[in-house]
Amino acid sequence: MMGIKVPNEIGSLEPLRGYQGEDIEIQLPGTLTVYDIDWLAVWCVEYRQNFGHVFIPKDLDVPPALGQTKITTTTTPRPVFSNCRELLPNRMQVKWELQGEYLVLDLYGRIAENQYMAFGLSGANGRAQMTQSDVTVAFYDTNARVFRADDYFLSDLSQCDGQHGACPDERIGGRNDIIVLSGDRKNGVTTIKYKRLVQTNEPIYDLAIPTDREVSIIAAIGPLNNRMEANAHSHTASDHNVDDIRIDFSSKNDNTCKSSLYSVKDETGPEPWPTRKIENEHVFTARIGPTGGKRGYTPITGLPSWGIAWYINDLLIPEITVERGKNYEFFVEGGDNPSQPARYHPLYITDSPEGGIGQKTGLQLTEQKTYAGVDFDDEGNPIPTAAGRYCEWTHRTVDRSAEIETFEDYMKTLELECEEGEPGYLNWTVPLDAPDLLYYQCFTHNNLGWKINVVDSGAAGLATTFAVCSIMAAFIGLLNCKPMLIFTA
Repeated sequence: MMGIKVPNEIGSLEPLRGYQGEDIEIQLPGTLTVYDIDWLAVWCVEYRQNFGHVFIPKDLDVPPALGQTKITTTTTPRPVFSNCRELLPNRMQVKWELQGEYLVLDLYGRIAENQYMAFGLSGANGRAQMTQSDVTVAFYDTNARVFRADDYFLSDLSQCDGQHGACPDERIGGRNDIIVLSGDRKNGVTTIKYKRLVQTNEPIYDLAIPTDREVSIIAAIGPLNNRMEANAHSHTASDHNVDDIRIDFSSKNDNTCKSSLYSVKDETGPEPWPTRKIENEHVFTARIGPTGGKRGYTPITGLPSWGIAWYINDLLIPEITVERGKNYEFFVEGGDNPSQPARYHPLYITDSPEGGIGQKTGLQLTEQKTYAGVDFDDEGNPIPTAAGRYCEWTHRTVDRSAEIETFEDYMKTLELECEEGEPGYLNWTVPLDAPDLLYYQCFTHNNLGWKINVVDSGAAGLATTFAVCSIMAAFIGLLNCKPMLIFTA
């Protein structure tokens, strides 16, 4: 879109400040008059987004004012939001106002472009409960280049599989009852204003907002997946509210925000742990465990996580090296009860860095190839074959990944909890034509696994052998000896 920048009410071309209930007067630049323009818009230069515009009629009768045309905007005065709560210290705030049958909210969050902020009614009054909660997930959609706020229902804490989990209402047969009013992103803070009906008349996925009493709320910040849907937040007090926060949405002057999020200084995260590697092993155990926060899954892979990940031989998402034509065994302890999707993680091997073939349909199914752990029925639907009892490495107290520098020390803060039953079993002979890179993944959910490096037979340990031999050769050279490399089969 091409146009001419118009100065604000004080003659400045700096980015606009926030306005609420104000009348302003702007003046067209130079010799432009109202008869020279077709429209006037509020335009975001950084994101190339139109936040609203008006067309100027050609037959508009406006008398000139000393050679300049001024356009005066008038709005119905409304009070500035007087209600504000800090939901997550230095990370997330909410402002609100009850306007008739609608609740209008401003969410402020110090989030990255690949993150969302979520706010809504707790699944149980009197405590912060994510399951059975009704929340709004707000974020900037970098693909569509728009600010979004989507209506979610959390039937449980698993990824949305199209029926269960943390799902947008529209994906499970409901409606998106959220109306986005505006959005902004500056100085590391994303602001999204939206409104929703106090009573949506959608009894399954929406909770009515009480206007005669306090109600428990929940708030969280987490990563977006490639569908632009919410992935799980980290289980730390900085990413979701642990304590019960109650709000009376009909209140006025309920303001406990001590400062603006714009004044908060950015803090760099901790160093990620090095990627673990497994070579020359033929038997593996696959269990579930935490992602390791800002040191683990996401910084290692560059992908959003669901808050849990595969632990192979009790290592967090190690890179596994296998040889073509060789046989490997996996003992899988990721859960075998599909009625509990948060604890149902059959293992399979694929060429997809995302996984989650169980929630794929149509053309999505053809976008990845499976190599083990999946059969297909007569209609082409995938069926998992490697599911066993559920074992999970859990925190003894709270997630301490941010303060612990090594993965080995982090493992000391975890304990293994296993349900009764037997492990699932996967026996895999690596095809001779297998590609160089595959992945072990979860059948039900995206982004739980990581890489399998596939090499030719006998090549798995060559890199290490050559490195050792190079060091030996250099040492022998220092002794003026003639080196000789000896390989054993």
